[in-house]
Amino acid sequence: MTMDVIIYHNPQCGTSRNALEIIRHAGIEPGIIEYLKNPPSRETLLKTISDAGLTVRGAIREKGTPYAELGLENLTLTDDQLVDAMLKNPILINRPFVITPLGTRLCRPSEAVLDILPDTHNGAFTKEDGERVLDAEGKRVV
Repeated sequence: MTMDVIIYHNPQCGTSRNALEIIRHAGIEPGIIEYLKNPPSRETLLKTISDAGLTVRGAIREKGTPYAELGLENLTLTDDQLVDAMLKNPILINRPFVITPLGTRLCRPSEAVLDILPDTHNGAFTKEDGERVLDAEGKRVV
């Protein structure tokens, strides 16, 4: 299937790997941006966060990052200060963000990507941890 899809990906992250495989399971080969190596511009980051319906604070990753050491839990910090920290330390950008013509999502959990993909899944899909996401007919398991 031809569809412009971009994933801001961290190959070390299971959630990111699962989201990527769900996209591929839909028959789409996305553009992959390893954001730790190639961080987005300030404008792109702000647009992606806004398009996903999040606040800047809602797009920050705390676990496994210098979040606490940088004092980012301080609620008086402005969005500009938080974005500065994210651009200086891209590991602070939560992942994976996926952008398709059907929308933009922070795909946590990874199956949230299904909300912005066409219904072109063939067969079952199971995440790395064994959790079933799609049944044998390619329909979402609830």
